[in-house]
Amino acid sequence: MATTAEDREESLRMIRDSAAGIAPRTSDLKRVRALRFTEPGFDRSVWREMCEMGWLGLLVSEDQGGSGLGVQEFCALTEELGAALIPEPLIPAAMAARALPADHMAAVLSGERIVLPAWQEKPLSIDLAAGGTTFANGRVSGKKVFVPMAAGADAFLVTVPGGSVLVDRGATGVHLECQTTQDGGNAGTLTLDNAPGEFIAGDLSDAFETATMATSAYLLGAMDRVFGITMEYLKTREQFGRKIGSFQALQHRSADLKIQVSLARATVNAAARTQDTSLDAAERKAAVSRAKARASDAASAVTRGCIQLHGGIGYTDAADPGLFLRKMMVLAPAYGSAALHRARFRDLAPAGDED
Repeated sequence: MATTAEDREESLRMIRDSAAGIAPRTSDLKRVRALRFTEPGFDRSVWREMCEMGWLGLLVSEDQGGSGLGVQEFCALTEELGAALIPEPLIPAAMAARALPADHMAAVLSGERIVLPAWQEKPLSIDLAAGGTTFANGRVSGKKVFVPMAAGADAFLVTVPGGSVLVDRGATGVHLECQTTQDGGNAGTLTLDNAPGEFIAGDLSDAFETATMATSAYLLGAMDRVFGITMEYLKTREQFGRKIGSFQALQHRSADLKIQVSLARATVNAAARTQDTSLDAAERKAAVSRAKARASDAASAVTRGCIQLHGGIGYTDAADPGLFLRKMMVLAPAYGSAALHRARFRDLAPAGDED
């Protein structure tokens, strides 16, 4: 792990550069469009490329076969993925990978086997300790909802009181029902009826916080990219013989959106640093909630604002800003909505510390 400011900056730069081959910020988004509303909703060959580059193991310790890097590096990567709207489920898969035992790690980190976490039991909840799913005598029963990109999973890491259970998708008693999400991906409802599984001690709390941070960074990358696309549009689109970017009303709107992007970047970067440097669990969680609330709200404001700045064409499916809007609609509530994280921040933050 980087130990000096210079080392950390170089590490972050290398991570961003490594993303350019698969997730370039200048991509035309054709691949993203082609994968929408298909199963599994992403490309497993691209997934294996991502794993070969070590992305899935960024946060996994070196003795487990990973890189042992920090949250800042992972967020730098997911910001680039957000700018390219990459549909592959790196964030949830990385959440699961951190809890897997050594004998499962090689197949997962190589991309041969995809394990996704199944932790949510009811809407609008971030309670990983929910007791509706039970494990006894080597069998797990219960129901999990909103499993991201579940159609592409080979197995699920299912949270239960005291730990989690690794369950093969094809095992007896496992029923998966997937629904299409706004962005063209999918979310699964996993029903387990006395299904066989392997118990893994320890909870996913730290991995959940990191996944929430990474989602905030993904939203940051998405809003930054769509804002850039919109600024280019304003510079080229003409109306009444003038570039529409010269209209004062549109300049004011653009300035407001740029402020939203800048505030989100400052908040997300500060929270990522806190995850890597603070020893106070409450402080780290408060920083995560501040970042997620800010990123969710800003992504909503920026993507919707960019749609409006494009005028009528912005509302059509052929326009790229619509892809970013739909991704925001899926990820803004993921790992807890802005309202939920504001409430958690109020409970955790020191008195007088307001977002």
